[in-house]
Amino acid sequence: MHLHDFWFLLIAFLWTGYFFLEGFDFGIGVLTKLLARDRTERRVLINTIGPVWDGNEVWLITAAGATFAAFPDWYAALFSGFYLPLLTILVCLILRGVAFEFRHQHPEDRWQRNWEQVIFWCSLLPAFLWGAIFANLVHGVPIGRDGNYAGGLSDLLTPYALLGGVVTLVLFTFHGAVFAALKTDGDIRTRARRYAARLGSATVAVAVPFLVWTQGDSGNARSLVAAVIAVLALAAALIMNGRGREGWAFGLSGVTVAAVVAMLFLALFPEVMPSSLNPAWSLTAANAASSPYPLKIMTWVGVIMMPLIMAYQAWTYWVFRKRIGTRHIPAAH
Repeated sequence: MHLHDFWFLLIAFLWTGYFFLEGFDFGIGVLTKLLARDRTERRVLINTIGPVWDGNEVWLITAAGATFAAFPDWYAALFSGFYLPLLTILVCLILRGVAFEFRHQHPEDRWQRNWEQVIFWCSLLPAFLWGAIFANLVHGVPIGRDGNYAGGLSDLLTPYALLGGVVTLVLFTFHGAVFAALKTDGDIRTRARRYAARLGSATVAVAVPFLVWTQGDSGNARSLVAAVIAVLALAAALIMNGRGREGWAFGLSGVTVAAVVAMLFLALFPEVMPSSLNPAWSLTAANAASSPYPLKIMTWVGVIMMPLIMAYQAWTYWVFRKRIGTRHIPAAH
């Protein structure tokens, strides 16, 4: 295996980890308006991700940094062509983090209501935009002879990309509902399971056509295996949720997220940004990669640091593994 192939796989792994973890973060943010009935229940939902949401975003920083170092041409075309949606996501992530910290600083109803709106919309928009961005990557975008993006914003708003955005939004919200059922107790836990059942059915309705479209348009044998795993894991997650096995349901919903992301990367490889203008102008893992020497250095750093990051995050989730409910929320908050 060439080093650029290894780094493509590592970047795919980083994005998969990011969507697995940040996916239920986004889902919880959306559910603060759908599942929670009052401010206390919104506080419960926010507290389920309170100790971990910022650590989950480390995966995004690492994935973007690895792309910049290992595939500078890919990074340049991606961040120039998708400038507006990526800027929107960045602004949302900043505002969402501020909202988590500022919401409880004042007891005034208007203050807290405004920050709760920020949490909702700044979770919903990235959940949709990430799906649209990655759908565009697989489907192909206007890449010119010089390897630069040659289109406009309208070129990114294709039916396939919009469907991809709907899939990630609904899938992440389902993932968040299962996580809420796993991390809460009392009435909100029961309602989270009911919401997960509805959202899981909605996920099936939008994800299956998207996976079929992806496989027919860009797929191969490897991506087909990932698509089958995604569908089976989603069905199993719904069954486990119906039986009240929240731990199994969450693990399987996470497998669904991971399999969908894996399918997109497997359908993409060996290209990293297919050109819709001329296939010969596409960016590939080979022609967009850095020279071998920096890739060798990065490989040693990645081999050492990745296990440490994963171990630290696993320890964090273990420490904050207990359920919370409305009885844990102080009366004055």
